Amino acid sequence: MALVAVVSLSALGQADDIKLTGKPYIDMNYGPYMSASIEVGPGNIAYKGIAIRLDDGPGGVSKGKRFVVFETDTLRMAAAWSGDKFIDWRSIVYDGSHGTHPKIVGERLFTNPVAPGWSKPGTDSFSDPRLRGLDKKPYGPLPRDWGQWQGLGLHGNRVILHYKVAGRHVLESPSYRESDGVGAVVRTMNFEERDEDIVLQVVKGEGKAKVKTIDGKSVAEFENGLAVVLLVEAGGAKFVATDDGHLRLSIPSGGLLALNLAIANTDGKAESLAKLVGTLGQAENLLETFQQGSGRRWTESIKTKPRRLGKPGAFVTEIITPPDKNPYHSWMRLGGFDFFEGGDRAAVCTWMGDVWIVEGINSDPQEFTWTRIATGMFQPLGLKIVEGKIYVTCRDQLTELIDANGDGETDYYKAFNHDAQVTEHFHEFAMDLQTDAYGNFYYTKAARHAKTALVPQHGTLIKVTPDGESSEIIASGFRAPNGVCVNPDGTFYVSDQEGHWTPKNEINLIEKGKFYGNLMGYHKGLTEADITSPVVWMHNNFDRSPAEQLWVNSDNWGGLGGQLLNLSYGTGYVYVIMEEKVNGRAQGGVVRIPDFDFPTGVMRGRFHPSDGQLYACGLFGWAGNKTRPGGFYRLKHTGKPVHVPVAINAIKEGVSITFTHELDPETAADPESYLVKRWSYKRTRNYGSRDYKADGSQGQDDAEVTGVKISDDKKSVLLQIAAMKPVMQMQIEYKIDTADGEYLSQRIQNTIHAIGNNGPFSQQ
Repeated sequence: MALVAVVSLSALGQADDIKLTGKPYIDMNYGPYMSASIEVGPGNIAYKGIAIRLDDGPGGVSKGKRFVVFETDTLRMAAAWSGDKFIDWRSIVYDGSHGTHPKIVGERLFTNPVAPGWSKPGTDSFSDPRLRGLDKKPYGPLPRDWGQWQGLGLHGNRVILHYKVAGRHVLESPSYRESDGVGAVVRTMNFEERDEDIVLQVVKGEGKAKVKTIDGKSVAEFENGLAVVLLVEAGGAKFVATDDGHLRLSIPSGGLLALNLAIANTDGKAESLAKLVGTLGQAENLLETFQQGSGRRWTESIKTKPRRLGKPGAFVTEIITPPDKNPYHSWMRLGGFDFFEGGDRAAVCTWMGDVWIVEGINSDPQEFTWTRIATGMFQPLGLKIVEGKIYVTCRDQLTELIDANGDGETDYYKAFNHDAQVTEHFHEFAMDLQTDAYGNFYYTKAARHAKTALVPQHGTLIKVTPDGESSEIIASGFRAPNGVCVNPDGTFYVSDQEGHWTPKNEINLIEKGKFYGNLMGYHKGLTEADITSPVVWMHNNFDRSPAEQLWVNSDNWGGLGGQLLNLSYGTGYVYVIMEEKVNGRAQGGVVRIPDFDFPTGVMRGRFHPSDGQLYACGLFGWAGNKTRPGGFYRLKHTGKPVHVPVAINAIKEGVSITFTHELDPETAADPESYLVKRWSYKRTRNYGSRDYKADGSQGQDDAEVTGVKISDDKKSVLLQIAAMKPVMQMQIEYKIDTADGEYLSQRIQNTIHAIGNNGPFSQQ
């Protein structure tokens, strides 16, 4: 039996020929759907919204005329609308604006309130059971025994929504149909056998809907012309109209059920719906369509050639040239990548929602082939390949990409883990994706900018189990943690950025359960006394925005194997992190690796499994020094010596620095070759901090180098400094020569929590 309920869209013609605006976020073809936090009405935001185009035509969802938005947290069809402009394009990811989120633009056909889209199984209750944020609003997904989002499938340009209600599978595909001037949004729905009654929220109208029978069909009409039609027999389903304007569909327990639910505005002429209902016929078996997968939409691959940047030194920068000019107008702002087995292919995600495959990384002569395989995801900024499967960190979930029919393109976007607590705040980035030796996944989630966190996940490091079934917060108190490094001993490195309660940029060694400083985070009763200090602070004139840290797990990268690196979104540089532990507490310094300069801020890095070189990708999307929209790079060792410090130690006599190669004894032993300054910061609710001298006044203290000792192997120097003591920030500048005649003009910034007895001069 088929069920039909009907509400209309204003009659609009097909999309005009696509005209480019010059704004890449508008011109881009996002595919048949796009994910975002979308405001559908005053006070009504679909935080995990999937906007779906219902009419046909080129250019993807944003070039349509008729749309719906489905929210995956509540499993509600939040709204349907029509218009020429789709959304207002206000968001950091689109027009770059802060403190904004997209809103639908055009004629709202219906909206459903912020509440579950289905009643609590076995009841008619729609009371929202979800987590209440500190603003008392509900966030996050429904309890799993109530309803659970499973994923999104594609068949051509058709979108199939997959979720569970009361533990039983539901497939749903929205579409638009017309007959004799009546236009309807149609929800085609398939239900698995059910042990409990379930109730669907259909629409919210004006006043109580009146139910009557027309031509053997049950019709519910609202005063504003909104009408719903139901076949008298539809698996026992029936409409329930409430006094406060809700129209619901009660579906009893029973066997397999397929139905069409159409919503149309008939302007009081409900009789005209009968013919449309007849044209719909029996509801489609979506499972068969769902299992077929989809034919390829993105059939054109783009070939690019590598390029080199600058003059080679110890390293040379090579561009794995992305297809900035592509037939889909995809904005190539790269947020994460990983290699497939063998390393000749990589998967790359873009902040705009795509995943591309790049082939030919090991080709000779080199030529890269880029193929788009996935679209529409919610600001992906991390990607990991596990046993050949692609997992993507999106703001709304960890997504597994599944190619059901083997044609190389994604057919099913599986919600591998949907526990994310999402608000509309622009700053709530979900960053990076890494795994540990046990198969657990890790990513970071930013807090709100200049505002107190609302949900527990704001400003945290999050762990997801290998099966995706559960997640937990590992550590908290971050402001904008851009990436995670997983260590073999169960600890992690996470960077954070200057801001409110975060006086300067920092790199943290993370232990489970610890709090890392953002007192605007989600916490109860924590104070500055509860904060775990970072390994190292960095002034914003040194690295204004550190990103991911990673270990050099390669023997082919200039002798730096085993070192820890810092990638910088803010500067486009790569730094060596030098860490020591004193009394069990980590401290250390950071120095930039010379001889290269990426034109894009880099956030994600991996060493190639075959050639052992560093590959890194990044983008420009918020404040940073490097403004190329996106880039994918290889930092390749040329065979020349890499002259850089690899260890720093604070001892009573001063600071020792160990280099990769021998130094020139004359310049290295001259105290005039060094300039050392010390200062501290103040942690306040204000943005960042000024520099403060030891006496509390603003500025930096000079620390005189009274003498220099050189180690027997000539690779280490001890800068003798009077009155050695803990300090938040020290800066060491030096201009010295190496034994092979290389001139070094470098700068180290380091943090000293305690004076130790480590390093090459500790026993002298």
